[in-house]
Amino acid sequence: MKSRWLVNLFLLVLVVGITGVLYLRPKEAVVVAKDFEVSTLKLGTIKNISVEFPAKAAVAFEKNDGYWYIQKPLKTRADQMAVQKVLSIIAAKSAQRFPADDLSRFGLDQPKLKLKLDNEEFLFGTFNPVTAEQYVSYNHFVYLLPVSYSEYAETQISEFIDKSPFKPKEKIAGFNFSNLEQWESARLNVDLVNGQWKVSVEKAKPNQKEMAEWFDAYWRFMSVQRVEPYTPDRKATFPSFEVKLTDGSKIHFDKLQESPELLLGRPDEGMMYHVPADIGFALLNPPINLGK
Repeated sequence: MKSRWLVNLFLLVLVVGITGVLYLRPKEAVVVAKDFEVSTLKLGTIKNISVEFPAKAAVAFEKNDGYWYIQKPLKTRADQMAVQKVLSIIAAKSAQRFPADDLSRFGLDQPKLKLKLDNEEFLFGTFNPVTAEQYVSYNHFVYLLPVSYSEYAETQISEFIDKSPFKPKEKIAGFNFSNLEQWESARLNVDLVNGQWKVSVEKAKPNQKEMAEWFDAYWRFMSVQRVEPYTPDRKATFPSFEVKLTDGSKIHFDKLQESPELLLGRPDEGMMYHVPADIGFALLNPPINLGK
């Protein structure tokens, strides 16, 4: 019995001793992987963007009055979020950085694309087969970055075009539908006055909730499938309507086609908007509840 007690005591002393040694020994430094910041550029200072390719036309953007506009290969409003994705490279970080003293090693002597932000230039080279990342050169260094940065810059020009028929500062105050076939005899005008929808047709009995839902669902958040350049035919006459703005100005739209999809042309900006037929019908037919 005594021998068993001595064995247990010995084991206890041994465990305490090992624990003490482990606790008191010098701690090993924890190595933390360092990420390299690719740039120190500031988003708000960039005014011009250029994306250049070896075998196709360059794409250029310019910031004007706080908004991005496409300058090449056509001039029109840009999708702000699409441009922001291109600019996201300024906040990129990389786990690996190399001196840019042998560009051919990374396929950067003949880059797949060049991205210029004002006077700063990013070159995109080959892909690393191990990490599935891309070599990007900037400011005397080469970094490994996700391929998404080059994919953002290579977006098709049609996807860079703003799909909204209205400029950011254009706020709708009403509609003149009197030049559309279904409203020509009624000379329909719909106006938002002091938060209430007013209808020019005497027999109309608009429900304010229904009108607000119509405006929010179909005009405030208009569903446009795609956009393309539009050159008005001065010899042709199309049904049309006007959108009234809060500053007193008006925007003219041509109704170029109704089926199988609604095509709306905005002559002043030279753009045509493709809208699904069912949504297009609702756009041009507000729920004014005409009485008998």
